[in-house]
Amino acid sequence: MTESPDPAGRRPGEETVTLGLGSNLGDRLASLRRGWAAVGALDGVRPLDCSGIWETAYVGPGGAQPPYLNACARIATVLAPRALLTALQRIERDCGRPPATHLRPRILDLDILLFGDRLVREPDLVIPHPRLRERAFVLEPLAELDPGLILPDSGLTVGAVRAIIRAAGGPPVRPLPGGTLAWDGNDG
Repeated sequence: MTESPDPAGRRPGEETVTLGLGSNLGDRLASLRRGWAAVGALDGVRPLDCSGIWETAYVGPGGAQPPYLNACARIATVLAPRALLTALQRIERDCGRPPATHLRPRILDLDILLFGDRLVREPDLVIPHPRLRERAFVLEPLAELDPGLILPDSGLTVGAVRAIIRAAGGPPVRPLPGGTLAWDGNDG
């Protein structure tokens, strides 16, 4: 007898994970699509859904950078957080991201934003992502997926945090018209 998914669509042993995807070099849209396709092809991962694509100016130290395209996506996985991080870093490298490009322009950036309701605090792995609540370019696409999602480290909903960020102002974040992670295999 096969066990059926729970009401959230998870199968036994799976957890729902939310990822952030970003790119600001080369064919940014093709890079996001290739990255999402590679995530979906990982053993132990099942793609669930994804947001539209949003464009924003670079936010952070280190001087000017080209604008980013960003999206959020959800997967179901049986992988542990560390194993998923390792797999995502491998995808980034395979897509052309050189090592040591944190806070520098990059072809592909894959971040674990949320891992179920887990709180992980390790030197190189913090979940929820430590700057998730500060970034409109994460909160806008995340709110597309689920504005009522409760962030486990604050108890606030994504929609509530997005409203706080919108009220504070900052660099504009706009949806990319027709932007989707759907990939027909003909990009780049």
